[in-house]
Amino acid sequence: MSNRYGGSYRNGNGNGNGYGSAARKDEEYDPFGDGYASDRYGTPPQQMNPRRPPVESARGAIYGSPASRVQRANETSAERQIGQVLELIKAEWPAMVQNDSIPVSLALQLLDNSSVGRAHEYKGFKKTHQYLQDSLKNIVHEHHQGFNSSIGTFHKIQGSIQASQKRVRALKDSLAASRTSLSATDPELKKLYKSSQMYDDVLQTLNELEDLRTVPDQLEARISEKRFLTAVEVLQNALRKLRKPELDNIGALSDLRNYLANQETALMDILIEELHEHLYLKSPYCQERWQNLAKNQGGYNENYSDSTTVTPFHLVLDTLDLDHSVTEDPAKNPEADTFWYISLVVESLNKLGRLESVVDTLKQRLPVELFSIVNETINEVDQRHPSSLRGGSGNAQGLHIYGSRETQMRADVIYDLLWTLYGKFEAIAEGHRVFHEAIKALIRREGAGNSSSLLGSFKELWNLYQNEIRSLLHNYVTTDADVYQFHSPRQGAMLNGAKDTSREHLFKFSDADPKSVEMNTEYEALDGIIRAAVPGLTSGSRKAQASDKKSLAGRESRKSTYTSAYDSRNTPGSYKSLVEPSVFNMSLLLPPTLVFLQRLKAIVPPGSDLAASTLTSFLDNFLVNVFQPQLDETLSKLSDNVFGEIDSFQQDPDWSGVARRPVFKGTTAFFAVITAFCRMLGTIPHDQALSSLIISQMARYYERCFAWFKSLVAKAQEAPAVRQSLRYSAELAIAEGDIQETINKLWASENLDHDLIEKEVGLLITHSNGRTLEPSDIIQDRDVISSLCLLYTSMKWLSVRVLGLRHITHSDTDSTQPTLPKNQKRRWTLLNDPGKANGEQQGPVYLPMTQETVQSFDSIVSSYEEFAGTVLLTLHMEIRCRIIQSLSVALSPKTAPYVLGDQEIKGPDPQILSLNAELVAYDETIVRFLRDKETAFVRTGLGLLVNTYLVCNALDTQPMNLRGCERMQLNILVMQQNLKNIEAGVDLARAANYFGLFQEGPDRIVEKAKSDKEREAEEGGAVPESEKFTYDELKALVELSYSEQLADPERGVASAAKRQMGEKVLALSEYMWQS
Repeated sequence: MSNRYGGSYRNGNGNGNGYGSAARKDEEYDPFGDGYASDRYGTPPQQMNPRRPPVESARGAIYGSPASRVQRANETSAERQIGQVLELIKAEWPAMVQNDSIPVSLALQLLDNSSVGRAHEYKGFKKTHQYLQDSLKNIVHEHHQGFNSSIGTFHKIQGSIQASQKRVRALKDSLAASRTSLSATDPELKKLYKSSQMYDDVLQTLNELEDLRTVPDQLEARISEKRFLTAVEVLQNALRKLRKPELDNIGALSDLRNYLANQETALMDILIEELHEHLYLKSPYCQERWQNLAKNQGGYNENYSDSTTVTPFHLVLDTLDLDHSVTEDPAKNPEADTFWYISLVVESLNKLGRLESVVDTLKQRLPVELFSIVNETINEVDQRHPSSLRGGSGNAQGLHIYGSRETQMRADVIYDLLWTLYGKFEAIAEGHRVFHEAIKALIRREGAGNSSSLLGSFKELWNLYQNEIRSLLHNYVTTDADVYQFHSPRQGAMLNGAKDTSREHLFKFSDADPKSVEMNTEYEALDGIIRAAVPGLTSGSRKAQASDKKSLAGRESRKSTYTSAYDSRNTPGSYKSLVEPSVFNMSLLLPPTLVFLQRLKAIVPPGSDLAASTLTSFLDNFLVNVFQPQLDETLSKLSDNVFGEIDSFQQDPDWSGVARRPVFKGTTAFFAVITAFCRMLGTIPHDQALSSLIISQMARYYERCFAWFKSLVAKAQEAPAVRQSLRYSAELAIAEGDIQETINKLWASENLDHDLIEKEVGLLITHSNGRTLEPSDIIQDRDVISSLCLLYTSMKWLSVRVLGLRHITHSDTDSTQPTLPKNQKRRWTLLNDPGKANGEQQGPVYLPMTQETVQSFDSIVSSYEEFAGTVLLTLHMEIRCRIIQSLSVALSPKTAPYVLGDQEIKGPDPQILSLNAELVAYDETIVRFLRDKETAFVRTGLGLLVNTYLVCNALDTQPMNLRGCERMQLNILVMQQNLKNIEAGVDLARAANYFGLFQEGPDRIVEKAKSDKEREAEEGGAVPESEKFTYDELKALVELSYSEQLADPERGVASAAKRQMGEKVLALSEYMWQS
C-alpha cells in the first residue's frame, strides 16, 4: 500500500508538504469548479463512510483557527476530505510525511508482533489507507471532466508539432536548392547590378543637389527666425556636402559654393551684431532690465515705464543651465530672454568655429561701444532737463556756492545721468558675465581654444569702465581740464576772443544731418562700392539680406551714434557737461559711483584675474592726484574771490538771517565756502590733507582781515614810509603795556571794576600828556568806526561758527605723507552707505581733524578771538583818544583864549560842540553794531575821563580870567548834558567845583584847603569826591588864578602877582602837607 501511493506522497507539487495541491487555497486555476461540476454532471455521491476520522482531536487542533475555517468554507467536500486524511496521516503516521521516509521500515514494524513492533496498529493503518483511497476517488469524480479535456489537448499539440517539423524540412530542402542555383554565374546579372549601383549614386547625388538647392532658403529662414544653431548646422552640412569629391566636377555648384562661403562670413557678422545688440543694450528686449536697474538704484523714475521688479543677477545665474548645450525652442521668441540669447549666440559661434576671433573683435569694439553708450545717455538726459534749470549762471569757472534750490536742480541732473548710465553699465556687465560664463562652460565641456584669451574680456570691460568713470568725475569736478566747459567759447574764436576766419567754417561730422536724403544716398553708394570691392567687409548689407528686422530709422540712428562717437573722440572735449564743473559736484558724484562699484563686485567672475577688492583703487588715485589739487585751487580761488570783492568788507544786507548783529558780507561768504567744503568732505573719504587746505584758508582770511584792520587804523601819510604808523588808539590796543593789560582786565571783569577804570584813566592821561595828539592820530571817518564795529562782530561771529565745525576723527589718513596706512583701501567701503545716495544733505556739518590737525585749527580760532578783542580795544580807546584830543584843543589858548573882555558869552567853544556831536555819532554807531556788553565797555568811564582831564590839565588854559572861567563852566555844563545821553549817571561836578574855586579867588582856595583839613580831622567827616582835590591840583588852580597878572606886560604887576602867588602856595602847602 505504501508503494502504491508513494510517488504522490514524496513527489508533490513542491509546496513543501509532500501532498500536491491539496494544501493550497485558491492559487491555481481550476477550469472545472464546483458550479460547473454540479450544473453539468452533478456531484457524484460520496462514499458514505460510517467511520469518522481516527484522530478527531488532532483535526480539531489543526482546523480550529479562524484562517482554517475560512479555508474550509471555500473548499469542496472532496478537497476537505483529502485534507482531513492528510492531517490524520501527519498526526498518526508522521514518518510517512518525511522526505527521507523508508516505507519498508514501516512495513517491517507493522509485521513485528513483538513488544517493540507495531503489529497492533496494523488495523489503524489499513483504515487510514482505506480513508485515503476513498478521498482520492472523490477527487477523481469531481475533476474527471478536466482530466478528459487535458488528454484531448495534448494530442492536438502533439499533432501541430509534427506538422511544423514537416514544413521545416521542406523549407530546408528549398533553401539548399536556391543556394545551388545562386552559385551558378550569370553576366547579365552582373551588368544589372552595376547599372543599379550607378543609378543609386545618381539618385543620391540628385537628392543632395535638391537638398543643396533648398539650403539658401532654409538658411535665410533660420536666420530670420533667429534660430542660429540650426542655421549654423544647415550651413555646415551644406558645406560638408559640397566638399565631397563626387560634387567637385559639377560646375553649376560654383555659385552655391561662393554664396555659402560668403554666408559663413555674413553669419559670423550677424552673430557679432546680435551679440552687440544684447551686450550693449541696443535691442528693445534689453531696455526693460537696465531701466529697472536704474529705477531700483534711484534713477529718474518718471522717465521709465512701470514694470516688475528686476530679478537679482545671482538668481539669473542660478537658473542658467550652462552645463549642457543650448537647445532651440521654435515655439518661443529667442530674444525675449537676453541672457539665454547670449548663450545661444556663443554656442552658435563656437559651432561655427569663430569664437576666438569674435572675442578679439569684441575687445576691439568695446571702447567705441561704451563711448556711444555714454554719449547717448548724456544726450537723453540733456533732453530731459532744460538748460535753464541746471543751476549754471555765468561763467564762474566752477567758483560758485549754489543755494539749496540750485543744488537740488544740479543734483537731479547728475543723479539722473549717473543712475541711468550706471544702470546701463550694470546691465552691460551682467551681459559680459553671462558671455564669460557661457565661454567658460564651453571650455569646460569641449576644451575650445585658449582659455586665457577667451576669458579676458571682463578685465578689459572693467578697465574701460574705470576710464569712463574717471572721465565723468574729471568732467564734473575739474575746471582747468581739457573738457567741454559749461559755457564753451564760440566756434572759431581764438584765445583773445577774436574770430579766426580761417577756422570758422571747418567741417565737422557732428554738424552733418545723418537723416538727410543726401547723406543716406551717399552712404548707400559707399556701402555698395565696399561690398563689391571687398565682399564680407561690411556686415550691414549681409545682415539686411539675412534679416529685415531693422528699420531704416534704426540704421540711421546707429550710423548717427557711431559717427558722433568717433567725431566726439576727435574733439577736444570727450563729453558734453550737463552742469558746470565744480568740486562741490563730488558729493553728488561719489554716492552713485560707490553703489555701482559695490553692485559690480557681485558681477565680477570669481575666477577672473580681476580682484573685486581693487575696484575702488582708481578712486584713491583720482582723489590724490586730481581732486585734491583741484580742491586746493578751487578753494584758493573762492577765497580770493571773497577777499577781492569790492563789497567784501561791507555790511551783509541779509545779516539778520545768519547773525544777531551785522557782519561783513565777505565773512558770511567765506563761512559759506567753508561750510560747503566741510559738507562736501563729509561725503568723501577723510584725508587730513583736505582738512589742512581749509585750515590754511582760514589762516589766510585772518591775515586778510588783519591787513585790512591795519589799513583802517593807519595814518594818512603824504610821503611813503618804510613802516606805516597807526592811529593812537590802535597803538595802545596792539602794543603790550600797562594800558593794554588794564583794559584787558577791565573787559574780563564782570561788572567793570571802578578801580580799574580809574587806573585806566590815570594811565591814559599820563601817557597822552607825554605827546601831542594830532588830528591824524584820531579816526575822523565815521565809516571807519562802522567798519571796525563790523570787523569785531564778524570775527566774533566767525570764531563761534568755525568752532562749531570742530570734530576730531580717528581716521589718520594723510595723502601728503609718503607712507599710507594699511586700512586706507577700506575707507571707500565705510562710505558705501545707500542713504547718502539720495542727495539729501541733512544733519550737522563738521570739519574732521586728527589730534595733530586740530592744534592748528584751535590756534586759528584763538587768533580770531584775539583779533576781535584787539578791534574792541581799539574802539574802546578811540573814543577816549578823541575826547583827549578834543579837550586838549579846547583848553589850548591858541585855539580858544580864556582871557576875555566884558563881551557876553553866547555859547560854548566850537571844539566842545564838535566833540559832543562826534560822541553822539560814535555812540549811535556802536549801539547799532555791538551788543550791550561791548557798548557798556566802550561807554563806561567817559565822564570820569573828562572830569579828570579838565582838572589835571587846567594849567593848559592859562592865562584865564573870570570871563574865561565862565566860558569853561559853560563848556563843562554842555559836555555834562551831552554825556548823560551816552553814559548813565555822568556828573562833572568835580570839574565845575574846581573852576568854581577859581572864580572865588586864591584866598578861597587856601581856605578850602584849610576847611577840608579840619573836616577830615573830625571823626567821620569825609570830604565828597566832587569837592576833594589834591595839593598839585589846588596849586595849579592858584597858579591859574594869577596867570592873568603874570602874563601882564608890566613888570611891576607881574612881580607883585608872583610874590602873592608864592605866599598863597606856601600857605596851601602848610595846610595840605600837615597831614
